[in-house]
Amino acid sequence: MTVVELPGSRLDDWWGRMQSTEAARRAWRWGGPAAVTAVAAATRLIGLGHPDVLVFDETYYVKDAYTLSQLGYEGSWPADPNVAFNAGDPSGFLPAASFVAHPPVGKWIIAAGLALFGADDPFGWRISVAVVGILLVVLTMGIAHLLFRRPLLTVIAGGLLAIDGNAIVMSRVALLDTMLAFFALLGVLFVLLDRGFAKRRLERWVDARGTSGWGPVLAWRPWLLAAAVAFGLATGVKWSGAYFLAIFGVYVVVSELLLRRKAGIEFWATGGLLKQAPVTFLLLVPLAAAVYLASWTGWFVTDGGYHRHWIESGGEAWTDGLAWVPTWFQNWWHYEVAVYNYHVGESTPHGYQSNPLTWLFLVRPTSMYYQGFSDGSIQTILGIANPLIWWASTAAAVYLVVRVALRLRRREAVSSEVLILVGLAAGYLPWLLYLHRTVFTFYTIAFEPYLILALTAALGMLLGTAADPERRRVAGIQAVGIFLGVSLALSAFFFPIWTAMSVPDWFFRIHLWLPSWL
Repeated sequence: MTVVELPGSRLDDWWGRMQSTEAARRAWRWGGPAAVTAVAAATRLIGLGHPDVLVFDETYYVKDAYTLSQLGYEGSWPADPNVAFNAGDPSGFLPAASFVAHPPVGKWIIAAGLALFGADDPFGWRISVAVVGILLVVLTMGIAHLLFRRPLLTVIAGGLLAIDGNAIVMSRVALLDTMLAFFALLGVLFVLLDRGFAKRRLERWVDARGTSGWGPVLAWRPWLLAAAVAFGLATGVKWSGAYFLAIFGVYVVVSELLLRRKAGIEFWATGGLLKQAPVTFLLLVPLAAAVYLASWTGWFVTDGGYHRHWIESGGEAWTDGLAWVPTWFQNWWHYEVAVYNYHVGESTPHGYQSNPLTWLFLVRPTSMYYQGFSDGSIQTILGIANPLIWWASTAAAVYLVVRVALRLRRREAVSSEVLILVGLAAGYLPWLLYLHRTVFTFYTIAFEPYLILALTAALGMLLGTAADPERRRVAGIQAVGIFLGVSLALSAFFFPIWTAMSVPDWFFRIHLWLPSWL
């Protein structure tokens, strides 16, 4: 006698009853992400003003943001300015310009918090970055919704980022990298929306005109223009945002080729490369460049910025075919060249530097702050991810690479997985070109959302659906439930050393699972 195994589980039956009305389904679609957002806000905002001193590279970015807001460019400071700044007196800056290694967008955002809450308030130093960190969680959920179309996976993706230590720490210190991550991910969201927009327009064109010839030029692409703005802002935070522009530009061109082939357009390759690709380039690159250039407005409209009058001070102006270029632009370009030379040559040893080859394995976290006390307690901010979430995300990314390769061989759809991997590649692979540079593990926040999305995709496959056989479905629910529960417990365990809570020294040391974590 053959036993027929029913699909789903008792949990699916109960959930189906709970979601039997449209009002209940709407409450879950909005209530789940809202709860995750509340968790993200709590983990990033509570106690944000502690410690009440500048930590790690806040000593650069907070003070640069303040002088930027006062002068229009980054001013310099006298020797040992942090004592007065930490005490609430930011007035000691000098009008002389300071050489800075990063563009102004992120510092303008930090300056907004200083304007709202005061430069004498540590909460004000960090609030802008914290808000961006919360929005990064929301944005990750938005992309998860578009990719997976399963409310539970949307909540899981946002929830994992909300409770991960790397994302929490990088939202609680006034550094630039969370803002880079946000604008880059915003650009990816717009690229994803453009893909659907372009597909619908191409389908309408084919319905009206057929598939013969080279196909249309899709020039009206509002989402692609929005992506250009977002990628320009990402580059205006840190230059590594330009890699997202370049790599996702290629992604858009390849996606359009595949759309044309799938639509049956006769000369899909030549039409896509010779007609559409140049238009796509013009939609993306000039606008992104203009946004980046506009981010330097404060430098352009004032006279005191670094190298603002380089030529007037004896620098060599361009000649011959470039003599027509305005002096202000030549001065700015010379400054950009100086910044580039600094970046490619920066190899000063640092105790917490880490090789990019080790980033995916969580080998060397960054200590942002450490203070010991006479009673044996300590306070620390250790920039380390939740180990389970991070290592599982790395494994999931490897799994997606293999899965995509196998599915491509079988000519099966892989669009969601490819977009995740392209985002990961844009944020991570360029760093492999600079293995000699002094870099840090916290740079990974720029591509962490894609690691989280890769993990969410893998968890979704493990979880299955209510249409799966009961034993398969129950096993998937149990495995995912255990993983999420342990992840939450680990985040609670590590939270004190992510947020500078006072803990005994022994408590801190039991978190150091690898010798290189100290």
